[in-house]
Amino acid sequence: MRDPGLQSERTRLAWRRTTLACTIVAALAGRQAVHEGVTAPRVVTVALSALLWLGFLAVAHQRVKALAAARPVPLARRAAVAVAACTVALAWFALAAVL
Repeated sequence: MRDPGLQSERTRLAWRRTTLACTIVAALAGRQAVHEGVTAPRVVTVALSALLWLGFLAVAHQRVKALAAARPVPLARRAAVAVAACTVALAWFALAAVL
């Protein structure tokens, strides 16, 4: 038997930190859009940011639950691509909300 040590706990904590960072980015994008004045493009940007954040949150939650197992399964390629796409798109939408 392989002794995983604290590896799965560290990975679970990393997922939580990343989720927190994405939450902060989405909240700051929304705050900036409201602070600068509510316009249709900013509302669309904030709405898309919120959808991306929810998508990331769903994948991260599933991964954190999977890491609680004694022998967690590897992250599926589809989930990894979804998380990467959500992260990159969230950064672009946050940038668009600021500009």
